[in-house]
Amino acid sequence: MMLTIVPIYAAVLALAYVVLAGRVIAVRRTARVSLGSGGDKDLEQRIRVHGNFAEYVPLALIVIAFVEAQGAPVWYVHALSLVLVAARAAHAYGLSTGTLRLRVLGVIGTFAVLVGASLSLLRHFAGI
Repeated sequence: MMLTIVPIYAAVLALAYVVLAGRVIAVRRTARVSLGSGGDKDLEQRIRVHGNFAEYVPLALIVIAFVEAQGAPVWYVHALSLVLVAARAAHAYGLSTGTLRLRVLGVIGTFAVLVGASLSLLRHFAGI
């Protein structure tokens, strides 16, 4: 089965990744730090926002793609994908601004997607 839904969200998230990387690069240039954070708190925060995105988004996209490939309802694949996009945006904004509520919402949304997609796959393959 050809994937037709997840690639759209992967593209949106890839662009977000580039934006987050650009935010790191901008402060690296200003602070003249090529490796690590150099003790710059703003740079350290931006590195973590970018890093956290890089840690969770690829795995989430993989499990959602597997769900789509197994023939899940279109609405369910869109729902998982939209929640992932919203959750990662909330988390990035919350971590960048110190808004704990949005950061927590982002974590909960991301974990809900990972758990929901994973359980869907287990149910499909193992009859759980």
